[in-house]
Order: sequence, then C-alpha cells, then structure tokens
Amino acid sequence: MKHEDKLPVLSQTAQQAPQTGDKTAFDEALSVLRGALEADLRQLPRQDSPAARPAWRAGGDPGKARADRAGAATPAQREGRDRDERNPLGRRITAIHLPRFAMERWQKWAAGRNDAPPDDLPVALAVEGPHGPVIHATNRPAEQAGVHRGARVVDMRALCPELRVDYADLAGDRAALERLMLWARRWCPWTAVDGDDGLVLDTTGSDHLMGGEAAMLRGMEEELSRLGLSAALAVAPTHGAAWALARFGRVREVCAPDRLALRMGPMPVRALRLRGDAVQLLNRLGLKTVGDLAAVPRLSLARRFNRAELPDNPLLRLDQMMGRLAEPVSPPEEPPRFAVQSRLADPVADPSDWVPGLCDELCGGLAAAGMGARQVRLTVYRTDGEVSSVSLRLAQASRDGAHMARLFDGRLDRIDPGFGFDLITLEAGLTEPVDRVQTRIEGGSDDGTEVARLMDRIGARLGPGTLRSPALSHSHIPERAERWPHAPAGRAAATAPAGPDRPLHLFDTPEEIRVLYAVPEGPPAQFVWRRVPRRVARFSGPERIAPEWWADSPGTRLRDYYKVESDHGLRLWIYRDGVLGDQRGHMPQWFVHGVFR
Repeated sequence: MKHEDKLPVLSQTAQQAPQTGDKTAFDEALSVLRGALEADLRQLPRQDSPAARPAWRAGGDPGKARADRAGAATPAQREGRDRDERNPLGRRITAIHLPRFAMERWQKWAAGRNDAPPDDLPVALAVEGPHGPVIHATNRPAEQAGVHRGARVVDMRALCPELRVDYADLAGDRAALERLMLWARRWCPWTAVDGDDGLVLDTTGSDHLMGGEAAMLRGMEEELSRLGLSAALAVAPTHGAAWALARFGRVREVCAPDRLALRMGPMPVRALRLRGDAVQLLNRLGLKTVGDLAAVPRLSLARRFNRAELPDNPLLRLDQMMGRLAEPVSPPEEPPRFAVQSRLADPVADPSDWVPGLCDELCGGLAAAGMGARQVRLTVYRTDGEVSSVSLRLAQASRDGAHMARLFDGRLDRIDPGFGFDLITLEAGLTEPVDRVQTRIEGGSDDGTEVARLMDRIGARLGPGTLRSPALSHSHIPERAERWPHAPAGRAAATAPAGPDRPLHLFDTPEEIRVLYAVPEGPPAQFVWRRVPRRVARFSGPERIAPEWWADSPGTRLRDYYKVESDHGLRLWIYRDGVLGDQRGHMPQWFVHGVFR
C-alpha cells in the first residue's frame, strides 16, 4: 500500500467533496462531529452554580436546564411570580385594630388590685386637655350611656352621673402595645405599631403556614382573646385598605386585589386615615365616601390639596389605599436578647452548681451592652422532656452576677429533677440601660443599690408582690394623696411638694364623731370620739377642700378641716362634711381623719 493511501478518509473526502446539493459523506461527517461535541458539552459541570455550593448535587441532572429540573417553577409560574412582585397589589397586609386596648389593660390592672368595677358600671379613662380632662377610652356601658371619646369629662358626668373616671396611662399603653407588636412576630417577621390602638403586619407568603388567610385571622383573634383583648382584623393588598377594613368592616375580613375598588368605594372618608379637619372639609364639599372622592377629577382636588401634608391630603391617602403609592411596613428592630445556656454531657439532679457561671456569663454580656437585668428567668430541661422555670424580678436593673446567683439560693429545691437535667438556660427577660456609678471609698454607693439588693433578697424569700412602699398620687383629697404600689425600683421616692401640715397617722376611713356642743363658727366645743368625751382647748382652721368634680359623684360635699387640741393634749384632724344650705341632703356631719403625733 502506498503512503498516500494511508491518509484519513475524512481528509480524502474533504478534498474530493463535490459541490452538489445532494447529501455527501462530508456533511455526514460534520453531523457526527457536531453530535459528539454536543454530547461532550452536556457532560461538563454547569458554569452558573451558586457560590459556595457544588456544581452538581445528587438527585439532579446537571445537564438539564434549571427550569427542567424536578421541583423547579415552570416558565408560566416564573412569569406569574415576577408579575406579582412587580404588581403593587401583590402584597398582603394584615391590620389588627384593638378598639378597647387602653380600657382592657386598665381593667386587668384594676382586677389585680381587687378594685375592678362591676360589669354594668360606666367607666372612662381621661387625659388632660386644653380645657380640662377629656375622655380617652370607655367601656361598653359607658358607650351605651352616650359617653364618647374626645368629650369633656364634666359634660359626660352631667350626661351620666354614675360614670367612674380614672386617668389613662399613655406611656404604659404605648409600651404594652410595643411588646404586643414583638409578640405578633410569631405570624410574620414584619410587624409595626399602627397608631395608639392597632398593629400592622406584612403577611405576604406567611398565611399558608397557618392554613390560609381566613384561618390565620381566626388564630390571631383566639390568641388575642386569651390575652383579654378584643380585636378586629382584616387582610388587604395595601396598608390603607387593611386599616379601613379593620375599623369600618367586619370583625374578620379578607379582601382580594380584584375586589379592592369595589370594597373601598362605600367606606367613609374617615377610612382614609385623615385628620379631623380634612374629614370635615370633605364632608362640607359633599364627599362622604371614598367612592365619591375617587369620582371627582383629580386636577380639581389637586389645586386645593397639593400643599397639604400626608395626614391632610386625601389624594395621597387614596393613592396609598388603592396601591398607586407604595407604603411598605417598616418594622422596628427587635431589642437584643440576652440569654446563655449550658448543655450538660451527663444529666444532673441539682443545677445549682451551674447557676453562678451562667449568671457571670449573662452579666458579662449585659455589661458589654451597657444594660442591666430587671427580670431573670432560669429554665431547666429534664431528660424526659419536662421543662421548669424560676423567675426573679429585681428592684433595680443589675448586672452583678454574684448578687443574681444568690437570689436563686433555695429556689431550685422545689423542682422535681426526675431522671436529671441536661440543659440549663438563663435569660434576661426585661432589661434597662445602666450607667456607671461612682462608689464610695468604703465600697457603698448613693444610688439606692444596697436598698434594692435588700428588697431583692426579701422578695426572693417571701415571693413577688410582698413589698410595697408609699407613693404620691395626683390628688388633693387626703385619702387619695398617696397609694401603696409594689416596691419601687430602688430609686429615691418623689419628694412631696410643700403644702399644709398633715397628720402622720391618717385613717383609711374617717371615723364619725358625735357633737355634744356645737358653735356657730369653728369646730364643736365638745364631742365624743371612741366613746370618750373630748373638750376642745384650742384649734386652727378651717382648711376647705373641694371635691374632685372629674372623679367624685355629683353628691360629694365640701370639707372644712380643723386642727384641734383637747384639754388632755390630744391633737386631732377633724372635718365637717358639707355646709348648711348646700342643698345636698342631710345635715353636715363631723369626722376624725387623722391624729398628730
């Protein structure tokens, strides 16, 4: 065989390839080569693999495109998902309205003090207004009697004489609402406070975990009911629509995007979250509902409201409600959580040996953050799954590990160890900022720390709520001028303002005296108190104290107080309840209210 006969067949066919339209051996060879190259390319690893992940994983075919793999979204599904993300009505916003949050919180507080009013008694909470106290919150009997928010207390007392009025705790209500907002993150991570009586949640993509939006709303209502709170809930594509439905719709309502305009049309213009002046202006213009406002040409309204702020601009509020203006939920940052744990290799029956180390570790983290613990909870986990906790409340924010560990002495003995504990956790449930304090040379300080530690030790032994201390109250009625709440947080008590001299021993209930010899002006010359006749040697007064018209019943009378001294040196503080001719019932009576020591 000649040398030229050993050339590759492909080379020969390439040189002799005819230029005809029929399929030649050259075309067949190119097809075979192209197929071989494509097969080799399919065996290569993908070049678009995510960072820090393998290019090929078991169960997937790396040769297939991403859209062709099992579990991947189809092109139609991806197109719909992208369209929803671009759609301003693709979000799902949940609004929770708590119409009686302040009143229900006050009722719970009053029940804890054994001072809860009867269910049928009208009760209202008041705040200071420009012209005297105004109504802030009411219960159902007060609403049925015509008492409404924003009215003056004096006017509502004339309408409902049996109305009981107490002052609202606005700061406490706000703090409780913020805690409730963090508690609501069990349903979604995006929660925020909405005004002074509501919450807003971005539950987009979260409802399927609770069985759908309707089931999610039912679960929210049940959980809030367990906390003693009544609520109205709504889910809508926008924050404004959900806010309106929660306050002007049904108790639980779900609004689909295609029904947004139909459902918002009959809503009153107050549902646009406008201030009172803007609502009154729209009503004077004949625009009673959202549908009336939407039907008006935009340019005619823009001339009037183009410079108005958001709470006074119905056009911007309407755009937010209908999804034309974005209004994302801006959740605040969750406060830092201070907790430590100890996992034990072998179960132990007594976790006391691990408590000092956990306290030191927890206090180290608190010190690094400039915080101190006001409430600490130690939790032990048994090997059989049982969990037990011991909680402590501190009178003053502390990050002293030794003091904290000492408070747990004897508190863990009541826990049944079972087959032993294998996990111990220590958490600071309530924290406060703590400033550095200059100590004295002998080691003490002047910030009340030693008193607070003593209160902590007594409270740990006798139980929470056993220590009480006097505190000033905003009232000029003697029996209401002070109260006895739980012991303060180790801070110095407020100093009483300079005022008239008061007896150190004040009776909780004034004691009636029987007058033997009355005089036209001044206290009685002789009277009987505690079955002993008394003769007045000298006196000073009177000091007139008027009733608190915003808190007392209409029949409450004036008081004229006198300081009297008997012929035996006994000094009493007596008063006359009412004056002659005040047209408030019976004759004036005399009482002993206190004793000067």
